[in-house]
Amino acid sequence: MRVRTRSSAIIGTICLVASLALTTASADEAAAPRPAAKVALTNVATAQNPTAGAAGPGGKVWIAERAGTVRVLGDQGLSRPVLDISADTTTDGERGLLGIAFDKRFAYFYISYTDLEGTSTVDEFAVRNGKIQPHTRRTVITQTQPYANHNGGDIKIGPDGYLYIALGDGGSGGDPHGYGQSLDTLLGKMLRIDPRGGTPYAIPEDNPFVDDPNARDEIWAYGLRNPWRFSFDAVKGDLWIGDVGQNDWEEIDWARADSEGGENYGWGQMEGTHPFRGGTEPANHVPPAYEYDRTNWGCSVTGGYVYRGKAIPALKGQYVYSDYCDGTVRSLQLKNGEVTGMTDLGVNGGEVISFAQGGNGELYVLAIGGSVFRLDPAV
Repeated sequence: MRVRTRSSAIIGTICLVASLALTTASADEAAAPRPAAKVALTNVATAQNPTAGAAGPGGKVWIAERAGTVRVLGDQGLSRPVLDISADTTTDGERGLLGIAFDKRFAYFYISYTDLEGTSTVDEFAVRNGKIQPHTRRTVITQTQPYANHNGGDIKIGPDGYLYIALGDGGSGGDPHGYGQSLDTLLGKMLRIDPRGGTPYAIPEDNPFVDDPNARDEIWAYGLRNPWRFSFDAVKGDLWIGDVGQNDWEEIDWARADSEGGENYGWGQMEGTHPFRGGTEPANHVPPAYEYDRTNWGCSVTGGYVYRGKAIPALKGQYVYSDYCDGTVRSLQLKNGEVTGMTDLGVNGGEVISFAQGGNGELYVLAIGGSVFRLDPAV
C-alpha cells in the first residue's frame, strides 16, 4: 500500500470510541446456543497500578504500570522492569503510561503516555532478541491535551499492520470545544498511521480524509468522547471500542474488518443513541453495538476483547468487557451480525482498568489497584 509521508510529529494517544451493530457471526457462533460460560479469575500477579497489556515475544504478556514501568508476566509473576520512563511521565488526573503495543514481528515496541507537560505522546523502541533497545527510542507523534482527563491513550497494531491510536475529546466535561465532531483536530478521534513509513510517520493512502483539506489526514474515525480500551478481533479483524459516556450512557462500538474508516460515533451531539444536551444526531452517525445506562450499575465502560482462546469453549466468539465502577466481567453474545444478549459472567475484578490478550488468545483482567487476573474456566 502506498503511503504519503508527513514530517510533523503532531499527535498522541486516543480515547476509545466506536460504532455500529455487529459482525456477521461465523459458523461456530451462529450454531445452536451454547451453555453459559463458567469462568473464574485467577490472580497471577500483582502490579503497581497496571494500565495496559500486550502479547510480546516468546508468548509472554507485557504489563504497563501507570507510573511508567513495563514488566513481563512469567510463571513466577512479574519481572523486574524491562522499561522505566517514570522520569518522563506524570500521573495527575487520568494521565500516565496508558498503552503499549508490539508490531507483528516483535521488532518494535510502542508506548503511549502523557509527558511531564501532559502531552499525549507515542514513542517507539527497537526490539532485539526479545529485549527493548533503549538507545533507539524516538517520538512518533504527540498531541497537546487541554485538560488532565479524557486522554484515552490506548494503542494497537491493526490487522493491516498500521498503528491505531485512541484519543479522547481533550477533557473537562461535555466536550466544551466541540472536538468530537471537529475534523481539524486529532482529539476525540481514532488515528491510523504507519510509524515506520516516514519521518516521523507516514499516512496510509487509503485513510478516509486524505483528500479533505479541512480534515486531519491521520483520522480513521471520529465522534469519540473517551475511548477507553479498543481491540481487534483476532480472527475476524473487526474493531471494538469501549467509549465512556458523560452522565447517562456507556457504549460499545463496532466496525467491520472491511470498513473503509470515516465512522462518526456521534459525540458530542450524541451519548450512545441519545441526543446529548439537545444535540442533533449527525446524518452519518454510527450507533453503538451495545449501550447501557447508569441507573443500576456501572459508570465507566472498560472495553475488552472478543474471546478467541481455547480454555473456555463456551465463551468463544463473545465480546468480554467490564466497567471500572462496577468491576463485573460481562460478555456480549453475537449471532448473524447482531448482539443477541449480555451475560454476567459471575466474577468481579474490582476496579477493572483494562484487559490484555495473550498470544494464545487467553484474556487477562487488570485492576488499577494492582491485581492481574487470568480469565480461566471455573473448576
